[in-house]
Amino acid sequence: MHIGVPREIKDHEYRVGLTPDSVRELVKRGHRVSVESGAGLGIGCEDVEYRDAGAEIADSAEAVFEAAQMIVKVKEPQPAECQRLRADQLLFTYLHLAPDGEQTADLVASGASCVAYETITDEHGGLPLLAPMSEVAGRLATQAAAHSLEKIRGGRGVLMGGVPGVSPARVVVIGGGVVGENAITMALGLGADVVVLDRSVAVLRRLAARFGPSLRTVYATASGTEAEVLAADVVIGAVLVAGAETPKLVSAEQVSRMQTGSVLVDVAIDQGGCFETSKPTTHAEPTYVIDGVVHYCVANMPGAVPRTSAYALNHATLGHVIALAERGLSAAMADDRHLRNGLNVHAGQVTCRPVAERHGYDYIAPDQALAG
Repeated sequence: MHIGVPREIKDHEYRVGLTPDSVRELVKRGHRVSVESGAGLGIGCEDVEYRDAGAEIADSAEAVFEAAQMIVKVKEPQPAECQRLRADQLLFTYLHLAPDGEQTADLVASGASCVAYETITDEHGGLPLLAPMSEVAGRLATQAAAHSLEKIRGGRGVLMGGVPGVSPARVVVIGGGVVGENAITMALGLGADVVVLDRSVAVLRRLAARFGPSLRTVYATASGTEAEVLAADVVIGAVLVAGAETPKLVSAEQVSRMQTGSVLVDVAIDQGGCFETSKPTTHAEPTYVIDGVVHYCVANMPGAVPRTSAYALNHATLGHVIALAERGLSAAMADDRHLRNGLNVHAGQVTCRPVAERHGYDYIAPDQALAG
């Protein structure tokens, strides 16, 4: 198969779909790989490294899209990229379609087969291609919160870990999954006072067993969530409903009653965000203030540490890229229901139920769509 890797064009996105190591693996298996010139610069990889790995270097994104049978990216295709997709092409990347009706319509119109990293599952019920970026985003969320608490950034002027005789910041993490657990790890490491809210007692037990009495666990009722949010210096939203838009767990009215200079970090913003006042931001302008509360809602947080992120992501995605390249879409998915769960759009049909329901499309099961 001919695989194409365009340079990412989302604002301040420096990751790349395939690293030179991944290219080498694919070329050794007999596949062709075209990489747009400069695609790897954000992770410190020059064109020569890709050429040495066996890739062909393309002068433009147009050349990559025109030649490739499968496009491997990191972030959702921007409008110009959607226009380059064609019906005989496979797109493999993060999509996050539930909150994005415009992108959904563009992908449906393209006729391409679009596989989303974030809805591929595993035998344990996890999301293995989302997990590495969730680990990165969870850790970055605490770093972002610590910086945003600084007075010069609009925050309360509180040091995350405090000092002897002065209390640390109070950090509330909503959601105890991969993002939440990594945010907790960093916040406790900095010496913060940390509480986690979740609706799963099993998750709370697991986190309590891991972190011990340093972490306070609270079952996430509406009243309990409100009380913790209003008392917090930092609230990190770490909630995910696979493939669907994230529920709004903190209302605008509650935000208006939070402490002035407190910080909200919405890691769920890719799926619509879990705070009613959230709107996507970029690394160029990562924060805004509503009712005195600093909001950090960067939609591609792991892009801030692209080298770490790209290599971690490739470790998770490469096996699936190989399976799709060697067997083709239909055969690869026929034998792997977890990979089949990643199919969101195929031949003008929406094959992810939450996306179809959110945007008013008829839902077609992936196996039915692939059968014709």
